[in-house]
Amino acid sequence: MRTAYSVETVRAAERELMARLPEGALMQRAAAGLAAACADLLGRVYGRRVVLLVGSGDNGGDALFAGARLARRGAGVTAVLLAPERAHGEGLAAFRRAGGRGVGIDAAEDVIHQADLLLDGIVGIGGKGGLRPDAARLAEVADSARCAVVAVDLPSGVDADTGEVHGAAVRADLTVTFGTHKPGLLVDPAREYAGSVRLVDIGLGAVLPAEAELEALQHTDVRRLLPLPSGESDKYRRGVVGIAAGSARYPGAAVLAVSGALRGGAGAVRYVGPAGDAVLARFPETLVSDQGPKRAGRVQAWVVGPGAGDDAAAVAEVLASDVPVLIDADGLRLADRDAVRARTAPTLMTPHAGEAAALLGVPREEVEAARLASARELAARYDAAVLLKGSTTLVADAAGGAVRVNPTGTAWLATAGSGDVLSGLAGSLLASGLTALDAGSTAAYLHGLAGRFAADGAPVGAHDVAEAVPEAWRDVREA
Repeated sequence: MRTAYSVETVRAAERELMARLPEGALMQRAAAGLAAACADLLGRVYGRRVVLLVGSGDNGGDALFAGARLARRGAGVTAVLLAPERAHGEGLAAFRRAGGRGVGIDAAEDVIHQADLLLDGIVGIGGKGGLRPDAARLAEVADSARCAVVAVDLPSGVDADTGEVHGAAVRADLTVTFGTHKPGLLVDPAREYAGSVRLVDIGLGAVLPAEAELEALQHTDVRRLLPLPSGESDKYRRGVVGIAAGSARYPGAAVLAVSGALRGGAGAVRYVGPAGDAVLARFPETLVSDQGPKRAGRVQAWVVGPGAGDDAAAVAEVLASDVPVLIDADGLRLADRDAVRARTAPTLMTPHAGEAAALLGVPREEVEAARLASARELAARYDAAVLLKGSTTLVADAAGGAVRVNPTGTAWLATAGSGDVLSGLAGSLLASGLTALDAGSTAAYLHGLAGRFAADGAPVGAHDVAEAVPEAWRDVREA
């Protein structure tokens, strides 16, 4: 599992580790890893032209020490110094001893356009509220560079803790981060500025706390969570998931939610709603009822809302049940907040940015710009787990703690009905016994992986994604 920690936690861990090490050792570890990453990207170091964008403080020091290492290997290294009088003293001295040269910001455009590699050391993880004018100007020049751009620890101009971007920011091809990931490297919109991320171990793992700010599951983590039948299993022991979805206008939503549920590990799927004929025509194994959720029969979890239109009665009946419930799409609009908060069984809400904005009473752009804060706020307001769909899918638990960020997926998943498949899949995992946090994050992982397999670089429909879930499941199991 990849983890990310807040700036405050990272700073505290660095202080504790530095107290145990010789002075400057931690920065030298970071600089060595940074220089190695740059060398790998360049392929050949000797004779290459490297430009450093150097701000004040330790971030600029990392860049200067790394530049010194590259200069000693024969690269021509130039440092653009935003404020020479505030540059890291020891780093600048080492850089000059190695043959590096410094220039002012006025020369930035000329040297950047001649570079083979550009190293962004303008602002470190402590930067807040956007770049100052001179730094913003450098970020804009860097954006026009024709060479690879490497960010030191974090692209300048993005918020390390929230992933927010205020104004100009450096767009990196590679970010070399030290000790641990920072939340902004994993959450959009900042993630889009980070490019590929390479983690350099500087020894922080020994002093970081057990609970992180963010978690990103990997194959091994998901494999441990997948429900597997035993020799004694039957369809009821494996779990039964109820799907209250669809309407005369949107029967396809019911079909797609059922398609996801059938591939999520539960032993049976009960469908309740007006789209029973459409569901049975596609999935004859489904148990269909038109008597409402209360009379549908025993289930271990409910999914309510996809394509439900204005069927508030079905949503209310599901919320009154004593089993885990997933609320999606129209169900989010129809669900009474007090009824959700009063539930004793787990609840998982799965909004996209627009739906989350409506629930929070803010513009959609605000949610998209502050995805992490929005997911946490929604979870707190409803006392429910929240799976916030989008370019970065986040899962925040009702109890707080680390937020899960989904690392799989493809832009081709932005297609009608994809979310219905995800809801059915997550509901099935709820019925099999997973917690709301685990069901949401496991479903997002499998759904994203299935999207990649189904699309394979081309447009894809939601039904294709559902059919690729078994392939994703096997890929995780066999890793």
